[in-house]
Amino acid sequence: MVQRTVLTGARVVLPDGVVDNGRVTVENTRILSVEDTRTAPAEDARTAPAEDTRTAPAEDARTAPAEDTRTASAEDTRTAPAGNARTAPAGTAADQGSHAGERAFDLPGCWIVPGFVDLHVHGGGGASFSAGAPEEALTAIRTHRRHGTTTMLASTVTGDLDDLARQAAVLSELVEQGELAGIHFEGPFISPHRCGAHQPSLLRAPDPADVRKLVDAARGTARMMTLAPELPGGLESVRLLADSGVLAAVGHTDSTYEAALEAVDAGATVATHLFNAMPPLLHRAPGPIAALLEDERITIELINDGTHLHPAMLQLAFHRAGADRVAFITDAMGAAGMRDGRYPLGPMEVEVKDGVARISDGPTAGSIAGSTLTLDRAFRRAVMIDGLGVAEAVRALSATPARVLGIADRVGSLEAGKDADLVVFDEDFRLRGVMRRGDWVIRPELG
Repeated sequence: MVQRTVLTGARVVLPDGVVDNGRVTVENTRILSVEDTRTAPAEDARTAPAEDTRTAPAEDARTAPAEDTRTASAEDTRTAPAGNARTAPAGTAADQGSHAGERAFDLPGCWIVPGFVDLHVHGGGGASFSAGAPEEALTAIRTHRRHGTTTMLASTVTGDLDDLARQAAVLSELVEQGELAGIHFEGPFISPHRCGAHQPSLLRAPDPADVRKLVDAARGTARMMTLAPELPGGLESVRLLADSGVLAAVGHTDSTYEAALEAVDAGATVATHLFNAMPPLLHRAPGPIAALLEDERITIELINDGTHLHPAMLQLAFHRAGADRVAFITDAMGAAGMRDGRYPLGPMEVEVKDGVARISDGPTAGSIAGSTLTLDRAFRRAVMIDGLGVAEAVRALSATPARVLGIADRVGSLEAGKDADLVVFDEDFRLRGVMRRGDWVIRPELG
């Protein structure tokens, strides 16, 4: 049976701009068409060719478990029902199209944007990807999906190599099942001088043999590895990663300007949470920040939570690099979507107070330990506080990270033939609905 969902009346963010009164038609797991109902004649509608409207294969068409369709907890007002979202009830004209199961949602005053893509997330909902347990990983995935992240990498934290290999084996199965887009290894090949929330005693230089061990353990699902290129074996490991089709990311580094450029020349293409866990930008020692910011080959990660970066630094980076080179990330740990309290982060213990996570004890006590951010909040902050345009903020949350991962043909923008991953926001940029592969994770409801 063909299942069709039609969304109308909202402003739709497309790769080439915003459609003020858009119509998005979803058929099964994919976007069938996107059009402007006020100005676009029928022949101008962006419609997928016939071959693109087929139902995705079984492995791509899986929906989230039943518990994923619940709205977020009552205390999270970002996912409250939309007061002006109208859903056509069964049996009305809007529900009686030529296709069985057609549902129509009129969303005046709302925004429809592509599902978010997070390159860097460690956990959420009280769960961590580093636990090496499928149930915990799924809890983290579901938490971030309810906040608009429909595609994500699972990020690990520094640990024993054998433990990391075991975690990779578990996470690789979730990649193969379509729940994750890949694995990101953050550590242990990072600088002890810029280790942040990573356990100093477990750090090591990036011996290419060890790098290869982790890549192999991921069974083809490793997508990115963060390392400090100035360490012994660093540049050779960058080359190994690039040759293996794994993104080499410069981060948690004490490198100089010149060493960072060498890493880029060797094949590095990502800057892990620029500004954080690296030498500051100084007038006589520009360090890795200037090198990574100015090089067009680098995509820079930014954590837009109001804690990791001063707004002026975010503006500096965003306007120097542009939306096509910026990927907003969460770097979220298990406390994302949860209340203040104590949470594990790999082998470390973290205390969250007023939404800010810090290592609670040990040699790195007090260090910021990831974030409790979700990408719907990053989006709202970008538009409402940082003053970014909606379209450019969306690129940094969706299109740019999708391009970095090499999956922009399937996700990252609202275009006919792509996966039906989208997020609905009201006029105040509060999340009201999330769809992944044609199924509602959070359904816009009557107020």
